[in-house]
Amino acid sequence: MASIAPLIVILAVLAPSVLDAQSPADEQRIRARRESSNAAIARHDAAGIGAALAPNVIVVTSNSVHREGRDANVESFAEQFRTRPDVVYRRTPDAVRVFMPWLMASEYGTWTGSWTEADGKIQLTGRYFAKWRKVNDAWLIESETYVPESCTSGAYCQRVP
Repeated sequence: MASIAPLIVILAVLAPSVLDAQSPADEQRIRARRESSNAAIARHDAAGIGAALAPNVIVVTSNSVHREGRDANVESFAEQFRTRPDVVYRRTPDAVRVFMPWLMASEYGTWTGSWTEADGKIQLTGRYFAKWRKVNDAWLIESETYVPESCTSGAYCQRVP
């Protein structure tokens, strides 16, 4: 028993770091999924955006609208594409952290949005946070929160939500 005591101590010390270890492959899958979502927005493909969303996703938009569910979020994008033909949003991750024991991950970074209103081109920028969950070997967004940091041009930027 004394001969395995050092091994037990080593395992006890290393176990938490192994459990918390990042999964580089899963981090890359999340980053690829985010890029795919950005590409879907760029081509105005609302269904393509929905592919990355969990059925029960919760989104808090930059103007503090709370939208629940994949269907509601897909319809919101479809409506924006109808009413703002040049709308584009882009999310750029600064970090993705994977917690493999629970099959969850966090992502945070910067976002930009732009479209044309009657009184000019709107440019929005800010920070975002997303929570991902791995379901049936696919990473899905469970929640996203967008915080604006700047808005330029037009009356849109002057209205307090």
